[in-house]
Amino acid sequence: KLAPGEMMRVEWRGKPVWILRRTPEMLASLKQVADQVADPDSKRPNQPDYIKGEARAIKPEYLVVVGICSHLGCSPTDKFQTGAASGIDDKWPGGFLCPCHGSTFDLSGRVYKSKPAPDNLEVPPHYYLSDTRILIGEDNKA
Repeated sequence: KLAPGEMMRVEWRGKPVWILRRTPEMLASLKQVADQVADPDSKRPNQPDYIKGEARAIKPEYLVVVGICSHLGCSPTDKFQTGAASGIDDKWPGGFLCPCHGSTFDLSGRVYKSKPAPDNLEVPPHYYLSDTRILIGEDNKA
């Protein structure tokens, strides 16, 4: 049901989970910020083993993350507008902002360097039941 660039919010274990259908431009921005994020290859352990690389996704088009900042548990907001229109800075490529303490995350939920948040947004275990349905909470070995 998601059009490219749209995000839906669901709940899993009382936590907000975001499902973002990324556009080709959003996916391209991931390479552009690789030198600015703390974990460019997504090697940190807050995700299932099958989630690696810049897309942090089973299907690159779809990002599935828990919408809770790894700093103090606040809920970041989506800042998909780019550049000055984002209110962040002129070079902002889109992503997420935790307004409480200023942590920023790219469109894969990777935290930018030198921010209060110590880690990327968590990727919950999940798998695809069909092209249009995801089961969150189990991984079925992806």
